Amino acid sequence: MESKFTISEVILATPEQIYQAWLSTKGHSAMTGSPAEVEARVKGKFSAWDGYIFGETLELKPNQRIVQAWRTTEFPEGSPDSRVEINLEAVKGGTKITIHHSNIPKGQAEDYKQGWQDFYFKPMKEYFSK
Repeated sequence: MESKFTISEVILATPEQIYQAWLSTKGHSAMTGSPAEVEARVKGKFSAWDGYIFGETLELKPNQRIVQAWRTTEFPEGSPDSRVEINLEAVKGGTKITIHHSNIPKGQAEDYKQGWQDFYFKPMKEYFSK
């Protein structure tokens, strides 16, 4: 059975600021507070959280949407990549970032849902509020 979820948060930044940070080694590292490496292009590789998260960028729509094949070191051997869609929408008070995460290995969705909150949204709010 496929596991998936959608979560959203408003971040005090423009869609362009978030998009640029997400797709930059320096920016991604700064906004999450953990080492990342990002090739900012379709078919570009990325890793985050010191190699715990890794994958490939599948689609880019500047300042609006990022789609990535995404996995962690905890994925079972032989399991396919999950899919992460990051949508950015300008709203009053900043940018509504919506993450659709699908094709997650069985039993792991709740951990990743909480992980997005703890390891992305929380540090991003702190970073962009400075």
